[in-house]
Amino acid sequence: MEPTSTKPYLIRAINEWCIDNGYTPYLAVSVDEHTLVPREHVHDGEIVLNVAGSATNRLVFGNEWIEFQARFGGVARELRVPVERVSAIYSRESGHGMAFEIDDVATVAPEAGADEQPAPKAEGSQTLRSVDSPPPPEEVSGKDRGDDLPPPRPRGRGKPKLTRIK
Repeated sequence: MEPTSTKPYLIRAINEWCIDNGYTPYLAVSVDEHTLVPREHVHDGEIVLNVAGSATNRLVFGNEWIEFQARFGGVARELRVPVERVSAIYSRESGHGMAFEIDDVATVAPEAGADEQPAPKAEGSQTLRSVDSPPPPEEVSGKDRGDDLPPPRPRGRGKPKLTRIK
């Protein structure tokens, strides 16, 4: 028997970490035909969702799906995101969180037997850091040093910028 994916557990952990630290958790989602989100807010096949308690209603982080209700333009909408389509969860304020590889294998709709689908893998997961936080020591060699990154901005101004670390 293959063990369950660590991805939904990591998503829940980062969400809890954001809440414990007073941060706003954001989900970046790679949208496909099984992702139930307002399509008018999807840009380049992706959507970023605020999943803070103040922005959602009936939020459930399941092992297969993340489901909740949120308002868009004052209208309550039902959202349903397959966990395997989550590309990142991070703090809006600090930019810290975790990114995940997205397999372009078709998602199985729940009514088509989602229980039979192999669990998505989080082995290729990546951590996110804001530009003004130093890279971990193991990343400070070769072209991964961050030479191509813009200079850090002073803290406390504007929106944090996310950088994917590979």
